[in-house]
Amino acid sequence: MWSRRAFLKGGGVALFSVGMAGAGPSFLRRAAWAATPGASPGGRKVLVTIFQRGAMDGLAAVSPFAERRLAQLRPQLALSGARSAGDDRLIDLGVDFGLNPAMSALEPLWREKVLGVVHAVGSPDPTRSHFDAQDYMETGTPGRKGTKSGWLNRVCGALGHEAGPFRAVSLSEAMPRSFYGPSPALSVRSLEDLSIRLPGAAGAAEVAGEGFESLYREAARDLVRGTAEESFEAVEAVERLRESDYRPRAGVDYPRSPLGSSLRQIAMLIKADVGLEVAFTESGGWDTHVQQGAGSGTFAQRARDLSASIAAFWEDLGGARDDVVVMTMTEFGRTVRQNGSGGTDHGHGSCLFLLGNSVDGGKVHGDFPGLSKSALYEERDLPVTTDFRAVFSEVAGRHLGIADDSALFPGWEGARLPLLKG
Repeated sequence: MWSRRAFLKGGGVALFSVGMAGAGPSFLRRAAWAATPGASPGGRKVLVTIFQRGAMDGLAAVSPFAERRLAQLRPQLALSGARSAGDDRLIDLGVDFGLNPAMSALEPLWREKVLGVVHAVGSPDPTRSHFDAQDYMETGTPGRKGTKSGWLNRVCGALGHEAGPFRAVSLSEAMPRSFYGPSPALSVRSLEDLSIRLPGAAGAAEVAGEGFESLYREAARDLVRGTAEESFEAVEAVERLRESDYRPRAGVDYPRSPLGSSLRQIAMLIKADVGLEVAFTESGGWDTHVQQGAGSGTFAQRARDLSASIAAFWEDLGGARDDVVVMTMTEFGRTVRQNGSGGTDHGHGSCLFLLGNSVDGGKVHGDFPGLSKSALYEERDLPVTTDFRAVFSEVAGRHLGIADDSALFPGWEGARLPLLKG
């Protein structure tokens, strides 16, 4: 049994989760003691990141329909902007690009100019290994193995103020590489897995109700006064959250998918105002080597889920939208030419989406080089003309207020790509 002295010495409250990976009790004890002094409710900036694992085909998502060579290289995969294409017709974005019809849920956000695209973006490292490319993107150090921390962890470290236990949260099967490092971060499959427990007790039996609250507050009072109590209240707020009980805004219908569930829970955390500043989740299934499809097929299924999940999340945020930016990312793109299995193979450049009221939306940003043979990387792939760090640093800098790009991306001497207004 834990005495009050041992309880104090052990660091107070610990969080345990069935789904936590890479986050041991010592970290969780430290996180639970921290607080966020001075943070105004509803005014905290939040960055939500979505990693599309498997390498999304950026040419299928946002297609340069004026490039006739694309249809020649992709006779079964390329979509048309012609009216005769019917339901499979590309959604004309008015900038010589068309949005995949499976992503129609994003069209209103584009028209409202809160959604933007960066094309021909990716890592300057030429690897076509999923593992290496994801690692390089999540550490923010292309071509450098062994980087110990992830770029989002460094973002948290550079924010310049104390953090509550829910500053950095990943809704994922395991702790993402982006969150590795010294700054506290939490990874759970679902908020349903969270519970408040005493650390080290045999069986770690859950302590519920006023008994635990009284013990914690009495033990903490002499050490940290109001700070620990504020932290406990944040923990308690999340403990009360259950996805099954959550009611999104009227008319919002999240897809019944892992991504839809994750974004729904991130919306819960934002609206509960428990100190969230950096959120991470992921979407799998983008490795479309076989039967990728055009208007239907594997790609369209993934694209429909991604766009519907993001659109539902954005609508659900309501008045919190001014404080949130959503950014997608993927490790690399696909070959311009389709393969013999009706799919595409590992390529180089792709595209990403940025969503937010502060985003310079309704535009395709970056330098799209065209699809002539001479313009392609190794005469087969869309080249990378925008280093992903130019995008990530712009979002972290302009949205979260981090001025030192070198602290986030050591060794990088590039420039930010202007993407946010103001």
